[in-house]
This record gives sequence, C-alpha cells and structure tokens, in this order.
Amino acid sequence: MAELILTPNIDNPDDFYAELLATHEGLDKAASDALNARLVLILANHIGDRQVLSQALAAAALKEED
Repeated sequence: MAELILTPNIDNPDDFYAELLATHEGLDKAASDALNARLVLILANHIGDRQVLSQALAAAALKEED
C-alpha cells in the first residue's frame, strides 16, 4: 500500500506557489474554483493510486485546531 507524502516534497516550492498564484491571476471566483477543480482531477489522475487519493481526501478534510 502506498502512503500519502505530507512532508515537503516539491522542488522550489516558492516558485511553484508563485506560478500557481500567477495562473489564477485575473480570474473571478468561479473561474478560479474551476481551475482548482481541473487541477485536482489532473493531479489525481496522475497519482492514480486510490488508497493514496483516499488518504489525501481525509487529510484535506481535517480542520486545523485553533
């Protein structure tokens, strides 16, 4: 069984974040939400492992404690 990686694992994360923000630049909320949905589906397809995807859904659903 594959495990979801929750530790930092992106080369140049600041550059990726800047690129992500730039991709959303100029979009209204609906277009930005649609872009996010497409990105999630593209990345989920790339991952492909349903167990990892289920782990990711569970991790994303957790609310941070104040």
